[in-house]
Order: sequence, then C-alpha cells, then structure tokens
Amino acid sequence: MTEPIPSITLPPVVNPEQEKTWLQKSLHQWLNEEFIPEDINSDIAERAAQIFMRQRMEGENDLGCLVIAIITEMRAFDFSKSFYGEFAIANAVSDLLLESLGFDKCCGQ
Repeated sequence: MTEPIPSITLPPVVNPEQEKTWLQKSLHQWLNEEFIPEDINSDIAERAAQIFMRQRMEGENDLGCLVIAIITEMRAFDFSKSFYGEFAIANAVSDLLLESLGFDKCCGQ
C-alpha cells in the first residue's frame, strides 16, 4: 500500500519583508530564464509574492496549502501577455522554496 506524501512545513516567518523580497526576485529571475524575459514577469512575481506573504502572515506554513492559495488567487491575474499560468507560477514558487530549504526536488525525494 502506498503511503501519503508527508507535508512540508515552512519555518515561521522571521523577517516578512526580506522573505517577500527574496521570493519576488527569485521568481522574477526564474520567469525570465525559463523562456524569454517579458515585462509582465515583474507583475507576476510581485503578485505571487504578495499572495504568498499574506498567507504566511495569516499563519499558513504548509507548503501544499500555500501552493493551492497561489493557484486559487492567481486565477484572477491576466496571463494573456505571458507564457505562464497560475499552475506554473505556483509550481515555480514551490520549487524555489524547496531548493532554498535544501530539499531535493528530483524523483519525489
């Protein structure tokens, strides 16, 4: 029988502005490197970081719940000028966070 994937809990927020700035810059860089740099990438990164930080300040530290919140709230964002969508953004945020915490994203480990 398969076991459920354990949840990943982020450490409590120590410096909210620094965490938000890091995520926004990291996501913006990822967006620009993944395809081609686009002006809209800055807006996407800013919005995703705002959502993430608001959720964190409200006490949400579960990575899965944070990803779902980003997907849900980014649905209202106009992606018409972008190659990306809300799922790609939420997955990128998750990957960046996992990498920053030292998790190996490969092969379900």
